[in-house]
Amino acid sequence: MGFVLPVLFALFAAFSNALATVLQRRAALTVPQSEGFRFGLVLDLLRRPVWVVGILAVIAAGAGQAAALATGALALVQPLFVLELPLALLIASLLTRRRLPGALWLAVAGVVAGLGVALVAASPAGNRTDVPTERWVVTLPACAVIVALLALAGLRRPPGRSRAVCFGAATAVCYALTAALMKSSVHVLDEHGIGAFFTSWETYAFGASGICALLLLEHAMQGGPLVASQPALTLGDASISIALGVVLYEEHLRSGWWLLPQLLGVALVCAGVFALSRAGEGAP
Repeated sequence: MGFVLPVLFALFAAFSNALATVLQRRAALTVPQSEGFRFGLVLDLLRRPVWVVGILAVIAAGAGQAAALATGALALVQPLFVLELPLALLIASLLTRRRLPGALWLAVAGVVAGLGVALVAASPAGNRTDVPTERWVVTLPACAVIVALLALAGLRRPPGRSRAVCFGAATAVCYALTAALMKSSVHVLDEHGIGAFFTSWETYAFGASGICALLLLEHAMQGGPLVASQPALTLGDASISIALGVVLYEEHLRSGWWLLPQLLGVALVCAGVFALSRAGEGAP
């Protein structure tokens, strides 16, 4: 049962995020495109009911993610969010009443099978709930610098693939960091109650990181094609989260010959994600 609850909560969160992605992408394409980085983009989107519904789905996903992180390892929970992409395409096909071709179903199967093989082979272990302050002192500035560099690199490029990749990767770093901070904050809530939760710096840090991720995501969606931004976002979130799980929470992955099926699973996931992202180009 140690893996069942976090997996179920993570799957619920992945579905909610997939629904949010479909709705937010529709809304993002209805507002004027911006050359620069503008905070008014969110104000424009607030006038779109479909975007507001998407935000409600984001809140539901956050609750599911918090429950998953409270019961499982970061390196187990976050990679499951790779399933957002196939789920988003399936949801979009249902909303538009378009049938997915066989090749896409094969790509979906590749992502699901690859993720399963990789996680079973890696068998993420460890569920440390407290992180020494000195680790945060190094990790937070490092992530902030990476996000800033990626965002600046994106702003210097015209709308297109390069811009979308930069913003997608920056969003991935924020997503992974938000999850790492959320795990620590949920532990404070569980151990010390609601009062400690609202006085913990991790609570406000993950809130700020989440808001930053939301803003970067909207610019990634507007910045260029999905085939460019989505792999950077999806694969980046999973890989960075695994790294943060190992560095911050001392989580362990199997090594030795287990690396072979892990690499096979990762290869299947990457191939499936790129195929699905290309298909997502035509999705409304």
